[in-house]
Amino acid sequence: MEFDVLIVGGGPAGLSAAIRLMQQAQNAEQELTVCVVEKGSEIGAHILSGAVFEPTVLGELIPDWKEKGAPLNTPVTEDQVYLLQNNEKGQKLPGLLVPKTMHNHGNYIISEGNLTRWLGEQAEALGVEIYPGFTAAEVVYGDKGEVKGIMTGAMGISAEGQEKDSYVPPMALYGRYTLFAEGCRGHLGKQLITHYDLDAGKDPQHYGIGIKELWDIDPAKHQPGLVVHGSGWPLSETKETAGGFFLYHAENNQVSVGLIVDLSYSNPHLSPFDEFQRMKHHPVIKQYLEGGSRVAYGARAITKGGYNCLPKMTFPGGLLIGCDAGTLNFAKIKGIHTAMKSGMIAAETVFEAIAAGDEGGQDLITFSTRWEQCWAQDELHRSRNFGPAMHKFGTFLGGAFNFVDQNIFNGKMPLTLHDTHPDHAQLKPASESPQINYPKPDGVLSFDKLSSVFLSNTNHEEDQPCHLRLKDPLIPIQQNLPKYDEPAQRYCPAGVYEVIDGDDGEKQFRINFSNCVHCKTCDIKDPAQNITWVTPEGGGGPNYPNM
Repeated sequence: MEFDVLIVGGGPAGLSAAIRLMQQAQNAEQELTVCVVEKGSEIGAHILSGAVFEPTVLGELIPDWKEKGAPLNTPVTEDQVYLLQNNEKGQKLPGLLVPKTMHNHGNYIISEGNLTRWLGEQAEALGVEIYPGFTAAEVVYGDKGEVKGIMTGAMGISAEGQEKDSYVPPMALYGRYTLFAEGCRGHLGKQLITHYDLDAGKDPQHYGIGIKELWDIDPAKHQPGLVVHGSGWPLSETKETAGGFFLYHAENNQVSVGLIVDLSYSNPHLSPFDEFQRMKHHPVIKQYLEGGSRVAYGARAITKGGYNCLPKMTFPGGLLIGCDAGTLNFAKIKGIHTAMKSGMIAAETVFEAIAAGDEGGQDLITFSTRWEQCWAQDELHRSRNFGPAMHKFGTFLGGAFNFVDQNIFNGKMPLTLHDTHPDHAQLKPASESPQINYPKPDGVLSFDKLSSVFLSNTNHEEDQPCHLRLKDPLIPIQQNLPKYDEPAQRYCPAGVYEVIDGDDGEKQFRINFSNCVHCKTCDIKDPAQNITWVTPEGGGGPNYPNM
């Protein structure tokens, strides 16, 4: 199947690109075929975020978004920022000490999944073809080394690699230009960065893992529009672990609560999932959750390297957009708008080329010029020191540095910090790291992994090849277990990886791939870089409601 523009990934960036392409085509009275492929069972199924949203970009994309019913229903009414000193004490910071990047006046508390579903409806109304449940399994290159499109994943392959009765062969989808908007640590984006050396001269990308729950709470405790952020305990107990929590009062007596853990942490005994579970027992958090009920759970890696890690986003025949390219502004705790802007600029660049008669396959370097001149690039540049400061100086001194950088210098400090150490290389041997004894979940505020995965509605066809590939199957037991106590057992928030005793009495590494919530943490944090996440059958994975 051939299209003018093929878009891989039906998230905010990909759909913003699709909408902007069709808007331009209609304005120019020109026919244009645009196709979006999405691995989730529906648009929005795999979308997970806090989320606080800056609406300016939506006004640029769809000026009448209010009239069209965009799901922005809860304006931010108050910001609170806490420093948790231990499991009982928390200090609320006065407004003067809160960095400008964490001020949310004029923003909205939203479900990014619901926003994405709405964007999908707008795209389809404009004539975009959207194919949910189809994975982009591999890149198709042309004779001149350009990207021609993608091959979708085959359906109905057994675990042994045999064609089942339900077998559906892969399809080739071609486009004059292909936009890759797969989200954080995209399977194909990762390959493209290597293939075209797009990250040459850049700092290595950095990541966090975000773990989130949705709760129905007592209406008497609900404060619609309240945004609570904080850092400190429990991560501060490990000394070398950065991160922070969020709690957002959304609509309908619901709150989103979550913890973001920087994946540069060094202690292999650390479990981000268990840190989150015990965090909810802190009085600052539990005052809202007590008496409520947990209704949804999910986890997702977050691209957080920022400006210094942005790869070249153009290559022959296509572009990287959204957080796949690192355009999220993690320093502002709200980066959906910058990812969407990258999609819009990509659409404008591609349409200009096609309208001028371009048959495709070119390196559209004019995108880079447009990007460098837009407000999103300026925003990323002003916050370029946020992540490196936290890594170099720690939570407290790094926070102080960022306060000075943002509130006094307005992000224009004549100094750029760099962090050249990749996250997976930060782990210390288990023998040199303190053990962490996590309390048993109480089933009221804290829970285990398996009951949590159940709430994510994760489902995979059991009889299919494992999509978590080991380059060397011996490394987990022979190398990672003795040196790092095999950290995959703990950094995975879904219980996918286990070390078990085999029938022969020897240790074995078991992969429960059906639990996978597609967070990509294993692909990022494995110290040997031995695990590669590839696409399972289309439609598999989580099905997040209202997340």
